[in-house]
Amino acid sequence: MRNAISRGRGLIATMCVIVVCSGVVQGYLTPLLPVVGAHVGIGGVGQNNLYLLSQIAFAVLTPLLSRWGDMWGHNRLLLIAVAMVAAGSLLIAVRPTTTTLALGMVLQSSVVGFFPLLAGILRSRSPEHGRIGMSVLVGALLLSIGVGGYVAGTLSDEHALAGLWTAVPFCALAIVATAALPTSTAVRAGRFNSVAALLLTLGLGVLMLVLTEGASWGWASAYSLLAILAALLLLAAWIRVEQRSAHPLVDLRLLRNPRLAAVSAHTFCIAFGAIGFLGANSVYLGTAPDGHGFGLGLGAQEISLISLAMVAVGFAGSTLTPRLARAIGDRTVLGVGGFVGAAGFLSLVLFHSSVPQYLVGALTVGLATGMFEAATRSLSVEVVDEAETALSVGVNEMALSLGAAIGAAVIGALWACHTTTGGAVTGAGYQWAWAACSVVALAGAAVALLFRTPPWPLVPEADAVTAGRTA
Repeated sequence: MRNAISRGRGLIATMCVIVVCSGVVQGYLTPLLPVVGAHVGIGGVGQNNLYLLSQIAFAVLTPLLSRWGDMWGHNRLLLIAVAMVAAGSLLIAVRPTTTTLALGMVLQSSVVGFFPLLAGILRSRSPEHGRIGMSVLVGALLLSIGVGGYVAGTLSDEHALAGLWTAVPFCALAIVATAALPTSTAVRAGRFNSVAALLLTLGLGVLMLVLTEGASWGWASAYSLLAILAALLLLAAWIRVEQRSAHPLVDLRLLRNPRLAAVSAHTFCIAFGAIGFLGANSVYLGTAPDGHGFGLGLGAQEISLISLAMVAVGFAGSTLTPRLARAIGDRTVLGVGGFVGAAGFLSLVLFHSSVPQYLVGALTVGLATGMFEAATRSLSVEVVDEAETALSVGVNEMALSLGAAIGAAVIGALWACHTTTGGAVTGAGYQWAWAACSVVALAGAAVALLFRTPPWPLVPEADAVTAGRTA
């Protein structure tokens, strides 16, 4: 037993190195967006669109990497994903331009494959550490997002673009850690559905295009209506192809499992605001106050400190979630997380004119982020059979990516409808965006009520014993 516990802890520690790389990559650019945007000539809406582009790539790459992992091995695909992230980080650092930022952020979006692939390895190699392991990994992810942002912001204060090198050494460490992971014992099977991949990519691309440009085109214009119709037809065709395929890219039949469906819907709703608003968060914090007091005019290091405070609270929420779930139940934890997120965004709508006021809402959103990421990632592993682990986590990660992408797109559309003649976002634009995030978070709390815990324990007895020893 001691050897098993020791091996499990070593496995989780190695995975933490990879997850820390993921967190740094996801967090270090956020406080740099205002500085880098000014350097390459991109305004607030353009910065949000860069963030939106990365979220589209998240949504597209999630099923691709998960499916390829099931076909060719979780370890092999994880190494490829880490290499892509490293290449994107190096490209951005060496030559920051609008083009390299866009391409680099797309390559960095391969971090979306880390959790499904790591979950497949963890469940096959150390299933007794499943829930506590996922909680630790989510906590490490959130904390490293803040630390990466703080390091980047500090470097940027010395030299505007120095912070762009933050992710490069972490990527090198992640490559070494990935090579050290044991091989997953999960069965490899299936074929790649290229038609489904093409339809999904085109459908999501057109959908995000109309959400981004709809305000400038006019929502009732021929361009907007045709784009909406094209997106719906492409996504409908994708669903049809997936349903008929013996080897689907995203096994939508998994959503017939009511527990996974409820978890994924909750993930979508909370990610809409909690993840979708991260780019908007840095823009608001870095914008000089207008005549009505909107914007806080902070520097990169100050923005990174606020981001660090948010993820520190999220880390606390993540690590406490397993114990809270044992005390009040998974469904209640999901519901509470949704209400906490809604309250955080409502606070931002009402109170945002000073740093202390803003922190109240931002930290509340950070707490909700930690709770939902730990709860939904653990549950998406536990509600299916072991053979479906990577697929199930992939479905949940895709829900997260779609929620974040659509959230970022909706925020961008609301901003585009509320700009000054000089192109700056007005106070009403920010308030509408925060209000939309609050409403969708409330919908996530309502969806949580649909989750039903099965009559048997979700966590194996061995896992409960181990969790108690390692917590």
